[in-house]
Amino acid sequence: MPLSDLQVRQFNPREKDYKKADGGGLYVQVQKTGSKLWRMRYRFDGKENILSFGPYPAISLARARELRAEAKKLLAEGIDPSAHAKEKKATQAALTEHTFKKISAELMAKLRKEGKAEITLKKKQWVLDMAYRDFGDRPITEISAADILATLRKVEAKGNFETAKRLRATIGQVFRYAIATARADNDPTYGLRGALIAPKVSHMAAITDLKEFGKLIRAIWAYKSGSPSTRAALKLMALLYPRPGELRLALWEEFDLERATWTIPAARTKMRREHTKHLPPLAVDILRTLQAETGSNYRAFPSSLARDRPISENTLNQALRRMGFDKDQHTSHGFRASASSLLNESGRWNADAIEAELGHIGADEVRRAYHRARYWDERVKMADWWAGGINNLRGINGCTS
Repeated sequence: MPLSDLQVRQFNPREKDYKKADGGGLYVQVQKTGSKLWRMRYRFDGKENILSFGPYPAISLARARELRAEAKKLLAEGIDPSAHAKEKKATQAALTEHTFKKISAELMAKLRKEGKAEITLKKKQWVLDMAYRDFGDRPITEISAADILATLRKVEAKGNFETAKRLRATIGQVFRYAIATARADNDPTYGLRGALIAPKVSHMAAITDLKEFGKLIRAIWAYKSGSPSTRAALKLMALLYPRPGELRLALWEEFDLERATWTIPAARTKMRREHTKHLPPLAVDILRTLQAETGSNYRAFPSSLARDRPISENTLNQALRRMGFDKDQHTSHGFRASASSLLNESGRWNADAIEAELGHIGADEVRRAYHRARYWDERVKMADWWAGGINNLRGINGCTS
């Protein structure tokens, strides 16, 4: 006999769960906790299944009967109501939960756990913010290649061709993560690779002529403006030629001045592996002098504006500008190219040792003890020779020991 709403309302809990049928497979399950849940028993493909409609009174008796009728209609069409309900729920989730912004946030969290450098993550987030403005809150499955291209064209219209290229690559990374996590079927950026204006490749400006490099060295050692951190960092960039971020963000704990070594942690290197550099006596002297100025700070190169923050790369570049070297002549990153060119031109050093000192050698190379020992010994001699050349360039033109 069909149930009445009064009956359903008056069903009280017992020591065990029990069921009351309404007919056609529909029943209310009264749980010992007092909850009342609508269920429907049906058979599909020879197997018995249970379909859940929700709790009473949120789902009324009348609504439960409507849902039963809808399920029976699906069965008549050869469709499993449970599978249909799951598909409908997934579709709804795709519209409300699986947005581009939410999925990209998951990807960023994953990359952070994997140890990607914070500066890399900030750059990636910066380009993602451009995409958020246009389609961040849209379901990722509804974002087309045309939508993405429209966003990229806005960036190109400002002349930022390299940024547009990076934005396309980052959007594609989000889509590939969505595919890997079963929330997207394809990457629309794949077909856009030939649609963007190719940026003109420009290398970091660097002085590679020995005579001109000598002028740069003398200007750095004569430079009296700026903070102690800035002056010391410029000298060490010339002496050690690390990546600017590796030096600027250095902590005092990374330097062993007694053993004359600097160990750059893996999180700050481009190759994502720890990199140790020999400190020639001149570098040790510069660091000891700096330590007397900033040694109370855990940062080796603190900013004069905020002691808990490091100096910026722009600070180093601005110092070079004040010395008279414009952005097309030399940058803080250019010291690497200067050292690489002049060391290779000297003909004294193994090219692999130079690459190892620059932190370019792949992980498969450094695992081999023979190469590691050989490169380290040669790198120590090379670092001391280079420092001697720097000293000589301060007074005469010539990079000789």
